[in-house]
This record gives sequence, structure tokens and C-alpha cells, in this order.
Amino acid sequence: MEHNICIFTGARPNFIKVAPLMRVIEQTPACNYQLVYAGCEDDETLEKSLFDDLQIRRPDCFLGVDCENLNELTGRVMSAFESYLEQHKTDTVIVVDDLASTMAAAIVTKKRGLRLAHLVAGTRSFDITMPKEINRLVIDGLSDLLFTAGMGSSSIATREGAEYNKIYMVGNILMDTLRYNHNRWTRPSCLEGIKDGEYVVFTLNRKVLLADEDNLQRMLNAIEEAAGPLPVIAPLRGKARELVGRMTRFQIVDPLSYLDFGWLTAHAKVIVTDSGNVAEEATFNQIPCITLNSYTEHSETVDKGTNTLVGEDAHLLHKVLTDILAGKSKKASLPDRWDGRTAERIVKILMEN
Repeated sequence: MEHNICIFTGARPNFIKVAPLMRVIEQTPACNYQLVYAGCEDDETLEKSLFDDLQIRRPDCFLGVDCENLNELTGRVMSAFESYLEQHKTDTVIVVDDLASTMAAAIVTKKRGLRLAHLVAGTRSFDITMPKEINRLVIDGLSDLLFTAGMGSSSIATREGAEYNKIYMVGNILMDTLRYNHNRWTRPSCLEGIKDGEYVVFTLNRKVLLADEDNLQRMLNAIEEAAGPLPVIAPLRGKARELVGRMTRFQIVDPLSYLDFGWLTAHAKVIVTDSGNVAEEATFNQIPCITLNSYTEHSETVDKGTNTLVGEDAHLLHKVLTDILAGKSKKASLPDRWDGRTAERIVKILMEN
């Protein structure tokens, strides 16, 4: 009997996480899937090279929802995804991470009585004022299968009342993609004339950081001062590109392809970022990482990995970056089940339950 799976994605980073899942499903007898994307076919963040780099096909269905208001987006995705499910036989829907579109798909899935699986479940900031925190609570509360990346996330799901037999600590699926592509990285042209291990990488996306321009200026100054003669490579887009370019001497470059960015971060001396995914990749590559946030949903990157949290404190940022560049990096190791076999575990669970 065939098992029909819908993999639902809502943003570019989701594809990096579901790529290994797609490969394993394609090798599994009596298991079919369709890849659905909440957004539009012409979404500028989905450059053609992304799918070529990940060696996966483009989505089978684009729901075509594109709007800024999260409540409007939720409603439109719910309507469009319900239409999709009416037209496609589906046994299980897999949703990824914690977006408003992810929550919308989760609600529709359960209203139709279908099995819901949440990939990267049990992540929490414990800040209920964050829209994503509400999304996480709703998605986990509705899910029949909660696939967690670590014991901390599994414990959170258990404390919140999820049945023990619904929770599976499968490991970090981002590591499947990193291991698969590790020998395929391509050295980006922006590093011409710069030696590997002799530069800082800077990424920025959080709206709260961009909104406080005075404090952002202090943090950028702290990076420049601590980095000294080291070039700071900053792949940025949108408002982050505009603000940082106006304020600093950073080497701002266009957003890189997946394989180029993989090389850039894997060969850096240190990474300064506000991205949880980038911090996870840094721990895998054993590159010191500073996160511009006071918390992380993936505490294993701090407890065992290379990640250090500095919040939005320019003074602390300067101190930690100075220490790292002076050779005072923290000792780090790979967290449990970062072995590149997460997708295999997930598909095995899906087929056995």
C-alpha cells in the first residue's frame, strides 16, 4: 500500500532541511511525496541555483501567497492549502520549523483528519510575545509526530504535555545536508585575494536589530574595531544591506548561492550572525560563532558547540570577538545525533507508524 506524503515549506531555509528527506523518500518503496511551497514561483529568495545546489527538484505546487501581514498570510495559506489537499491524496503532511504559513498548514491538516508531523519540534524561546513562539506551540500541540533535534527539545515537548510515544529525537536534519554537500562547496569570488581562515563573516536579518539603528551602529563599530585589519565579509539583502553599507567599511556582497555560502562559513576565522541555522553550521564546521541574540532555540550549539550569545550588547560583542581573535575560543564538540542520518530515521518512523 502506497504512502503519500506532502512536504510543506514556507521559506528558503526550509528547503535546506527537507532536501535529505526528499532523497530518502525517493529511495523508499511504496512511498511518494509532493513538495509544496507557500509562496510564489517568482520568489526572489528562491534562486534557480538553490535547487541545483541542493540537487532537489523545484516545488510541485506553489500556493502563491505573498503578503506582509501575518494574520492575512495565515488565512490565505489555510484556504490555498485546503484546496491543494482536496485535489491530492495525502496520508501525512510534514511541516518544517515555525512560520505563520507552517502553522496555517498544520491547522488545515488536522481539520481534515490527516496525520501531521513536525520537523524540528520542541524549540522554544519562552517569549510568548514572539509570533513564532505562538506558531511553535500551536504546531507542536496539533502534531501526531514530533521530530526533535536534541534531548532539550524532547524534554520541552514532554513538559508541555505531548504524549511520550509521539516524540522522536531524530537529530539535526541540517547536518544531513551539510554532510552531503561538504565536499561540494565552491569558493566564492568575493574571497579573491583573501586567505582561508583570515576573514570574519557577518550576517544580519532580525527586525529588532535593524529597527534600533543607534545600537546597530554601536555593534557594527564594535565588530570593526575588534576585527582590525581582517576583512568582514557581509552577504546581505534588503534593509540590512542598506543600513550596514551606510554605516561601515564592511565588504558587502550579494547574497551567495548555497554552495558558495557553505564555503564562506566553513573557512572563516569567526562568524557573527543572528541566524540559528548559521550558528548550527558553525558548530558542525567547528568555527567560532557569535550570535546577536540573548537566547537560542538550539541550546546545544552553546552547551556543546562553538556558539556564544551576546544579545544586543555592543560591549560584550567586542569583548567576545576580541577574545576569539586572540585565540581564546571555547572548546567544542558535535552534539548527539549530528551524524547525517536524521532523514533516514524520520522516514523509518513514518513507514512503521
